Amino acid sequence: MKRSLPVLIALILLCSTVGWSADYQKGYEALLKKDYATALREFKPLAEEGHAAAQCGLGLMYHKGKGVPESNTTAVNWFRLAALQEHAEGQHWLGSMYALGKGVPQDYQTAGKWFRRAAEQGFAFAQFSLAGMYGRGLGVPESFVYAHMWFNVAASQGDEEAAKNRALLVNKMTPSQIERAQFLASECVKKKYKGCGRPKR
Repeated sequence: MKRSLPVLIALILLCSTVGWSADYQKGYEALLKKDYATALREFKPLAEEGHAAAQCGLGLMYHKGKGVPESNTTAVNWFRLAALQEHAEGQHWLGSMYALGKGVPQDYQTAGKWFRRAAEQGFAFAQFSLAGMYGRGLGVPESFVYAHMWFNVAASQGDEEAAKNRALLVNKMTPSQIERAQFLASECVKKKYKGCGRPKR
């Protein structure tokens, strides 16, 4: 259920879904050209003013060491600022840092919390990550049903890796579990991803 991290430009695309402004656009275009100095010059003042997409983009630049010294601690700080503004991509990357123990102590429960917040906003990458957590019982109760459900939901948004992982998971499930997972995925989409995949204790 592992997934390789996309290149920096693809990651920044994930952070750019909200808050387009002229300065952000300039920074984003600079980033596409690998002009990291200009991207930093445009993103940093916006990020400091509270622009969530710029905060997420800056976090990724620090995480990857592009145009700035690599620093997972600084990356986490920027991701957290974006995440606290309900920026789904920032929430996902903050969850990833907790899951990997980069810039913060490894904490699967906290990772799962941030993945869920992003997943419930419809962010397919976070839905994929949350599915993986359920599949391995990391920070959440192990549940192939809920793993399948989240892979299914992410796949319904075009996530091909989620579709592949869902197919692999089927081999570990009973027909009734698969049927239940498919029903839950359908209900989750109807509810616009809110309150999905919370097993009763």
